Order: sequence, then C-alpha cells, then structure tokens
Amino acid sequence: MTAFWCEHAVLPGGVRRSVRVLTHLGRISEVLVGATAEPDDVRLAGVVLPGLANGHSHTFHRALRGRTHDDGGNFWTWRDAMYGVTRNLDPESYHALAKAVFAEMLLAGYTAVGEFHYVHHAPGGRRYADPNVMGKALVAAAREVGIRLTLLDTCYLAGGLTADGHLELDEVQQRFSDGTVQAWAERVSALSDDATTRIGTAVHSVRAVPGDDLAAVGALAGPDGRPLHVHLSEQPGENLACEGFYGCSPTELLSGEGLLGPATTVVHATHLSDKDVQLISGARSTACFCPTTERDLADGIGPARRLADAGVPISLGSDQHAVIDPFEEVRGVEMHERLETLERGRFDPSSLLAMATIDGYRSLGWDGGGLVASGQLADLVAVRLDSARTAGVPADRVLYAATAADVTDVVVHGEHVVRGGVHRAGDVGRMLADAISAVRR
Repeated sequence: MTAFWCEHAVLPGGVRRSVRVLTHLGRISEVLVGATAEPDDVRLAGVVLPGLANGHSHTFHRALRGRTHDDGGNFWTWRDAMYGVTRNLDPESYHALAKAVFAEMLLAGYTAVGEFHYVHHAPGGRRYADPNVMGKALVAAAREVGIRLTLLDTCYLAGGLTADGHLELDEVQQRFSDGTVQAWAERVSALSDDATTRIGTAVHSVRAVPGDDLAAVGALAGPDGRPLHVHLSEQPGENLACEGFYGCSPTELLSGEGLLGPATTVVHATHLSDKDVQLISGARSTACFCPTTERDLADGIGPARRLADAGVPISLGSDQHAVIDPFEEVRGVEMHERLETLERGRFDPSSLLAMATIDGYRSLGWDGGGLVASGQLADLVAVRLDSARTAGVPADRVLYAATAADVTDVVVHGEHVVRGGVHRAGDVGRMLADAISAVRR
C-alpha cells in the first residue's frame, strides 16, 4: 500500500484540505479528509486533481511541431507533410518516438491516452513478420514510461471520398490498410488488455471506410463493449463528399450502419447539423474535442455547448500535439464558445474538469477513472498553486490559470512516475530530440 498526503485535493464533493489517499494494487482504497500526514506518506503540494485523459492522440504527429504552422493552406495541405513523417517510421523509431511523446504527456499531467493507431504495416503495405509489431511498439512505450493506454486500432480501407465515390489507396496509405474488415479484425484479435492497457477499435473516417464496410466493423468491434472511435466531420469537405455520394451527412451514415452507440466516441465533430447532434445524443455516444489542433489546422469551432445541452459527454484530446497541455485543451473549449457566442461562462469549472477526467476515462474504456474516491483508479495529478501563473488562484479555479509547466507530480496506477516535475525516465527533452531526429532524417 502507498499513501499520498495532499495539501488540497479535488474530491467529488469539491476541494478539500489535508487529504490522505491510500492506494493498493492500482486503485484508491480509502480517502481521508482532514488527515495528518504519516511519516511514510508521499507528500503532494498544491492541489491534486484526478487523472487527466488525453482522448485522442497520433504520437508521430509530434514530429511536425513547429514545422507546419506558418505555411498557409489548410488541413489537406498539412496532411501531405504529415504523410511524409510516416516514411521513416518503423517499429524501432515508432517505439522511441512514442515513448518520448508519452513521457511528455505525463509531464503535462496526462495519465491516460487514447492512441488512434493506423500505421500498421511497412511502407507500400508490406506485412511485418508480426503484423501487430507497430501496435506493440506503442504498448511497450506506454508501459515503459508509465502512462495508461487505450490502443485504438484503426480500420482504414480507402484513400478518400468524393461525390463520385471512394478513392484507391495511395502509396503512403497502403501501410495503413489491412485490405478488408475481416483481415483488420483478425489482426486486432491477437492483441490483449493488461493492467494499464486497453485494446479498442476505430474507424478512421467515412472517407477511409466505405459505407458497405461500416456495419461489418461495428459487428466485429462492438459486441464486447470495447471503445470505438471515429474521426467525424472534421472538415466541411468531408461533409460535402458524403452528401454527394451517400446523400446524407457522415453522422447519418454512421447511424444508419449501426456505428453510433454508448461505446462510440466521435472525434472533432466540428461541422454538425442539429439532426447530427440529436443522432449522437440519442445513441448516447461521446464527442472528443481537440481545440488546439482544430484551431491550428483551421478546421473550425465545434458545437460544444449544443452537444452538451443535448446530453452528449465531451472528452478532450491533443491530437497532432502542436501543444501537449491538458489545461490549454480545457480552456480551449470554453474560450472557443466565448468567441462564437460573445458570452462568457459557457461551461462551469466542474463541467470542464469532467471533460478532462471522468468523461475522458469513460471514452477510453476505463472503469473507475477520473475521480479521487475509494475504488477508483489510483491516478493523480499535483498542480502548483505558487507559480507565477497560479499564485493567488483559488484551488477550485486552477483550470483557468495553470499550464503543463505547473504540474509537479503524477501518479498512474499507484506508481509515482513524475516527481518534482521530473519523469523517472530522465531527460524527456533529449528523448524527444533524438526520436524526432530519427524520423526526420
């Protein structure tokens, strides 16, 4: 058993002082309020939050940070640069890059991540001897640095969509594809969960999986309740192509093929009609917003308040990792709403915290995550209240002021993986520099 004594902690009933959190076998066994620290307790200063979930990640996109932000264009021109990074990805370089990026996430306060994984095969689509070697590289990287991982293994069958139909896979996309839904499902079935890993599934988008195959993905992925994620309506062009070929919106297509449900998370969900919102709500699906990516790629501002008012939970992700900072993502949802509506206070602090914690954990298939309470996963994040950014800020308003730089300590599955702002793996900046250099050579 390990006990953590928290100067302040955010509990289900609000912020409390002098809190002892007892952990055993990766879960919280007891929470004591107003408690005196025991000699062997690990002391956590500032305010301790529940674990923060990164609901949507593409680790290899981190290699693009600082290289694409000033070149004009839009999502589609950015995608060409992103595809270029995949050319130098192999199991070794993918593992090293993922390990460094996951460590950066931990330093920022993320304790769980959903990795939307579609770089499955070698260049040109050639199969590795182990068809899951790329996914296993991600699992190993997460385990080594101590982050909780949901591997969202992605089905990718077509090269795009126009009003005339789906396109053939290009040379780069061939390594993303298993060829058929059945081959994809057979490969994924060889992967398995462990204490800090969940195997989930994903449809890349309605652009990359033809309508006739969507129902098959749902039938093969859905019965056991595993998470199913899908990029949805990220750009108006996707909506136009879907309307032109299928005669409906991407949301309507997913709904008609049975892909929406309680285990489904629609990622971005930026350009939705009122009917789309109601379909997502009626299916009890979750929406995952990635504000720093959506604004960096000029994708637009998603309908967060409309979705929330319809009862749709919202989770948060850092997607392309132009920024890895959960506080920036949280504030992005609120600030984008303010820009759209010219009104402040669109979400209260407890709703914003739920997006970053419990709703994110649920979206990633983790039972009992995102709360500091008995029986919950032992994932904790300590944030300074005495930095130049947070000094004078009430503990229950820290989401409005803190940045990733204010995270001092991170606990995942009861393991103290970040202490005093230092990850147990050592110099994360050097890890990142070396790994990015290897994939950009």
